Amino acid sequence: MPVKLAITGCAGRMGARIAHLALADRAVTIAAAVEVRGHRAVGQDLGVWLGQPPLNVRVTDDVRAALNASDVLIEFTEPASTVANVQAAIASNKAVVIGTTGLTEAQAQAIRQAAARIPVVWSPNMSLGVNVLFELARLAAQRLGSGYDVEVVEAHHRGKKDAPSGTAKRLVEVLAQARQVPVDAIPVHAIRAGDIVGDHIVVLAGPAERLELTHRAHSRDVFAGGALRAAQWVAGQPPGLYDMSHVLANGVK
Repeated sequence: MPVKLAITGCAGRMGARIAHLALADRAVTIAAAVEVRGHRAVGQDLGVWLGQPPLNVRVTDDVRAALNASDVLIEFTEPASTVANVQAAIASNKAVVIGTTGLTEAQAQAIRQAAARIPVVWSPNMSLGVNVLFELARLAAQRLGSGYDVEVVEAHHRGKKDAPSGTAKRLVEVLAQARQVPVDAIPVHAIRAGDIVGDHIVVLAGPAERLELTHRAHSRDVFAGGALRAAQWVAGQPPGLYDMSHVLANGVK
């Protein structure tokens, strides 16, 4: 049976792309779509809103009703909304996939606590390629050692609110762990310009050579596709805090 999805922020850039890709994925079905109260999409058929044939799924501002109709909540909204929606998922005993970034430590701790009661896949970047980049960055930092300087450069569109990005922060954590140094020992540079979807570069520079590990997102579909893959995987998991490495370990369809 297809995994039944509830998509929050369904009228936003990421939510809409997740919905579009879900329509073409036989492994999932859109059971519910959520937007904030007062949004123009609320009350409209999601398919019509997306420029597609009607889906018989009305956009709602009632997260609990959406959860009751679904197996997995896909959450790409704002930090405060994410925490509130995850609390609703606990009450409904439903799995959650979280791609929201920019959370405070208190908000992050709330997500960790929720994972003791429901299965949660939480990643700052759902791209399969970026999650392989995390592994490559760790290996490179370990193999090249402290004789190589390491820095992270990331670039996103001018409208992205958090800087550095959640992905860049995760890269810094991975590199710091590999080097056994504090995270503030790894410089990170953020660029906000134009309509850049997302670039991340790890630079390891040593005597007479430089290694650069680069991931460039060409469209938001890489994040949306990863979120759908995560939703398929997490639907059958026990409570716990997971990331995309767990999804990747299960193989990619």
